[in-house]
Amino acid sequence: MNQHEKLNYVELAAKDLNATKTFFSAVFGWEFTDYGLEYSAFSNQGLDGGFYQADACSRTDNGAALLVFYSAQLEETYTKVVGNGGEIVKPIFEFPGGFRFHFTEPSGNEFAVWSEGRG
Repeated sequence: MNQHEKLNYVELAAKDLNATKTFFSAVFGWEFTDYGLEYSAFSNQGLDGGFYQADACSRTDNGAALLVFYSAQLEETYTKVVGNGGEIVKPIFEFPGGFRFHFTEPSGNEFAVWSEGRG
């Protein structure tokens, strides 16, 4: 539901749009709607958004915002990320509030996954 003055949509670049879509479908069960050859949208994932074809990528070492997933089974999600072509850029570590790891998907965008425990 759209809410006045609340975050509503996020757009990210994708060097390889097909690989990015395949990765998020396999790891997180996302479904995409294509709008032409250079844009694909997702919804019902906590925050709606899309990927557009571009050579850029979103990385925290360049000052980009970090989008963070929640997982009830952190180790299982870690294994799915790695098994589907994600690259771990920060292995599981403890922080005040739980545990998390950072990864990049096939187009190079950085995300994180957190959980209260490692399980």
